[in-house]
Amino acid sequence: MKRKNKKFQKKGSNSLNKLSLFQKNDGRFSKKCPLSLKDAPTIDYKNVGLLKKYISDNGKILSSKITSVSFNKQKKLTREIKKAKILGLI
Repeated sequence: MKRKNKKFQKKGSNSLNKLSLFQKNDGRFSKKCPLSLKDAPTIDYKNVGLLKKYISDNGKILSSKITSVSFNKQKKLTREIKKAKILGLI
């Protein structure tokens, strides 16, 4: 009798397979940009508290995929974070 090789069998649609961090979601859980809301804070290099939310522990700027910030706001954020780093505020 031959054994069926379980490694190469196609897995059924298991709900746990879709929980990986590196797989794209189906667009069901898309978030709105937190900086484009009605009462959103202004992006400025002097607003250090806001800028620190978008920087990792190592000092790197978090991507818009993680923070769900729109493209134009991400550009502004990046520019202001770099200004604040140069001035020594962050």
